[in-house]
Amino acid sequence: KNKEGIRVKTLKDAKYNSIYDLQKASVYELEEINGISLDMARLIKKRVSSIIKETSKFIKLQISVDNKTKEIESLVFEVVILAHLYTYINIYNEFLNENSEYIKLKLKEIIPLTNAVQWFFTFNKYKDIANIAFKEYYVFYLNNIETKYEFEKNQIDKIITITKKKAWELFSLDPSRYLAFLDTLIPNLLSDIDSKYGLPEELANLILEQELNLDGFNATLRRYQEWGTKYILHQKRVLLGDEMGLGKTIQAIAAMVSLANNNSTHFVVVCPLSVLTNWEREIIKFSNLNIFKAYNNKVSDTVISWINIGGVLLTTYETLRKIELENDFKFEMLTVDEAHYIKNENTLRAKQVLKLSLHAKRLLYMTGTPIENDVNEMIKLITDLQPRISFDIKNIAYLSSANEFKDKIAPVYYRRKRDDVLKELPELIESIEWCDLLKDETRLYENAILTNDRTSARRVSWIMGDYSKSSKAIRLKEIVDMAKTDGRKVLVFSFYKDTIFAIKEFLKDDALEPIYGAISTLKRQQIIDEFNNSDAGKVLIAQIQAGGTGLNIQSASVVVICEPQYKPSIENQAISRAYRMGQIRNVLVYRLVASDTIEERILEILDRKQNEFNVFADESSVAKETIEIDNSNINSIFEEEFNRISLKNEN
Repeated sequence: KNKEGIRVKTLKDAKYNSIYDLQKASVYELEEINGISLDMARLIKKRVSSIIKETSKFIKLQISVDNKTKEIESLVFEVVILAHLYTYINIYNEFLNENSEYIKLKLKEIIPLTNAVQWFFTFNKYKDIANIAFKEYYVFYLNNIETKYEFEKNQIDKIITITKKKAWELFSLDPSRYLAFLDTLIPNLLSDIDSKYGLPEELANLILEQELNLDGFNATLRRYQEWGTKYILHQKRVLLGDEMGLGKTIQAIAAMVSLANNNSTHFVVVCPLSVLTNWEREIIKFSNLNIFKAYNNKVSDTVISWINIGGVLLTTYETLRKIELENDFKFEMLTVDEAHYIKNENTLRAKQVLKLSLHAKRLLYMTGTPIENDVNEMIKLITDLQPRISFDIKNIAYLSSANEFKDKIAPVYYRRKRDDVLKELPELIESIEWCDLLKDETRLYENAILTNDRTSARRVSWIMGDYSKSSKAIRLKEIVDMAKTDGRKVLVFSFYKDTIFAIKEFLKDDALEPIYGAISTLKRQQIIDEFNNSDAGKVLIAQIQAGGTGLNIQSASVVVICEPQYKPSIENQAISRAYRMGQIRNVLVYRLVASDTIEERILEILDRKQNEFNVFADESSVAKETIEIDNSNINSIFEEEFNRISLKNEN
């Protein structure tokens, strides 16, 4: 019996042994227990609801491939089924809404047909109306549901036959999609951030009311991403500092889509050259916005086309000096990625960004680097965005870790950490890092293709003598630097021994001695021990066949794969060295892929094969096949690339 007079022993005697048991029971079922009155039953239910509400603040759902319980497997099954059905549910709902008046009318006229007794007492006039209505509705059904939505019906039939095993496979391949869907269905189940999302109450209430129009946006935002997008839109000039892997890019794209749906037409993204293609592909993937790339030749022509047509102008820091706009020309939003690149106001790139920002109605800086580690850098960036706030905080910079300081910068600087918003961690976050070949790389790559030097073609970017001219080397160094500032260690895998030694030469002291096939077991373990005991930012390089199996390296949470493998299972094994039981951080996987090369064709073939396997495959046949690129595919890839480059050179 507790202080509110609930008879716990009486409940236990009646086989109610837990809060879960009581939650399932109705008030009237509890009232039937000897010694429990109706008022007491109501009090019990009220108390149980209160306990559940309070407990939910501290207990969050965690879904891990290393801890697949029966309950979690059942939950994943239901979520996957519903996620796949949701698209078609919306399609049918839209159809019903468009035709609701007609359907209601016909169903009303058909009522006499639904009951034999009613039919007997119905006047002939209304019988005729009912018969005609039924025939008309049947034709309507055949012309719409049976014909127009035949594809959807077939897909639904396939979805509802998915097994628990297949559902878990689909979930494991794309957990972010299903977790985002679950997050929208049941708020607070996965996230553990307060209702104000870390912002002062007054500001949080304003953000909550911000309109968000995501028609045409091809993804489901996590709730913290939706909140971040609203923050960007409402505050207009801000620095989004979310940690690596939380989706700053997708929040920026969502903001542009929402603005475009409210009649805004022109946007600009400035970023390092190494991530330009990433931005292009993400915008294509998640939106219908036009894209104009201004970073090489004919910049002026590209800018003119963008001005005339509208869309997103993608450009680089180095190209800004070539962009000239009329003084009175305004565009909606300027997004500056990796904003820590302009922390020094005296650099040309910082001055060029500031000049371009004069034409922007909104300004979004983005960086995953924790700039609060250097208050002066933070103040510089905030000065660009909201000078008044910058002026207010200069005199209390020494209080940078205090709540007073954080509240003052909240209207302009917003940073969430993974551990605060993704309580289902560890999560595997994978991305393809598209690397545009530089001039010398292109020459060496094309020569390798034309001379049928397949190894050199596969080692594109790592056959350079000068790695400052290697697109993959440049991107790898950026990833390593970000990992270091984020307190992470890095695993780098390549199929080729020459490549891993080239990477060691490039990274110098940041990397340990590489692990490869011929190295002794003792030496390998010594390298791993050294790595596990090293500081953040350290890199362990391994041949993917040698380092992809038999290693447990939970101290690393960033994985880089230097080239696509013909057999994806090899990559998965390598990733599993870090993404396994005992990993306390979510794992970030970066695949370096050279644009417009055989690597892109390899990914296309593997993606097609994977889709054939994933999308409702017959488990008795396809599920047993190994997904890989065979010799005939390889020969075809190189032959097609040879023809493409030959034709290019002829022209």
